[in-house]
Amino acid sequence: KKNKVMVSFPWQANEESFDPEAAVSELGETAKLVFRKGKEEKGEQVLTGNDVKKAEVRQTQDETTGNIKYVVSLTLNNSGKKAFADATTELAGKGFISIWMDDKCISAPSVNSAITDGECVIEGKFTYDSAKALADKINAGSIPFDLKTTSTNIISPTLGEGAKNAMVLAGLIAFIVIAAYIIVIYKLPGFVASIALIGQVVGSIACITGFFGNIDSFTLTIPGIAGIILSIGMGVDANVITAERIKEELNNGKTLNGAIELGYKRAWSAVFDGNITVVFVAIILMGAFGPTDSVFGTLLSPVFSVFGASTAGTIYSLGYTLLVGILLNFVFGIFCSRLMLSSLSKFKCFKKRKLYGGAEINE
Repeated sequence: KKNKVMVSFPWQANEESFDPEAAVSELGETAKLVFRKGKEEKGEQVLTGNDVKKAEVRQTQDETTGNIKYVVSLTLNNSGKKAFADATTELAGKGFISIWMDDKCISAPSVNSAITDGECVIEGKFTYDSAKALADKINAGSIPFDLKTTSTNIISPTLGEGAKNAMVLAGLIAFIVIAAYIIVIYKLPGFVASIALIGQVVGSIACITGFFGNIDSFTLTIPGIAGIILSIGMGVDANVITAERIKEELNNGKTLNGAIELGYKRAWSAVFDGNITVVFVAIILMGAFGPTDSVFGTLLSPVFSVFGASTAGTIYSLGYTLLVGILLNFVFGIFCSRLMLSSLSKFKCFKKRKLYGGAEINE
């Protein structure tokens, strides 16, 4: 639905005093941003949050010392330019304009000169973090609408941990059953496929948990777990198609090495078509239900702007884990499994055609 935001609060297992309903209620109360003449709360109002277009941190050079310093740059809407110009003209060189968030003064910069173009800079002894904090507060107070809480869904850490343990156990049982099945049916290619699937799962978890330094950790939701399971299913499908192709080539009289080579070559087009379509679906899900400033959100914004913005992070998690799993399927299900099977076939004990599903040739 339009004009709605979904917010999830992490609740640690050892945290007992957390009140999620109070947190949601506090989130729904938007702070009121006001600019006033002087440093007192009773000072004449100059601007409100609706008059502020954006606030951002900028890095400049101190003209006196030459050192790098941080400032907060403000850009005003047309509605606030004249009022701010009049106030700064009046107070230039002799007064202050304070910034209030509800009843708390968050900054009170002095007015050095008249500002008539709607662009101003707040200077001070800022570090990057303190400047960013001030800019964030101003931006938060300039939200041009009120937030109202419509519903809450609270899951205790005990319930969440129980669900996680149940899912892990179910996943292990399902994996063992699938691995046993493909090993019995497809023998050595099935065994190689099982190892490739383990690599795919480990790789997916590594990407989600931030194991790789250049990939941030990711919040895993239940739909996200479904994405991992679906990508594993695609991995099984890729290996099954390849194993069937190898069996066909062996039964058509090809040598073992020739059957493995042709099997992977002829299975590639079907595996690629099936996986690439899922990649497209994952990208669309991430673009539709993820942050609007993300890569996929930006690329697909012309399409999804028609339907309105969505912040359903749980569906975004599905797209993310699905995309990661399918890309890893190309690596483990195609490249690694082929490398492992080709290497094993070089050993004398693994040269028997029946280990690959083919009939032995009587010489």
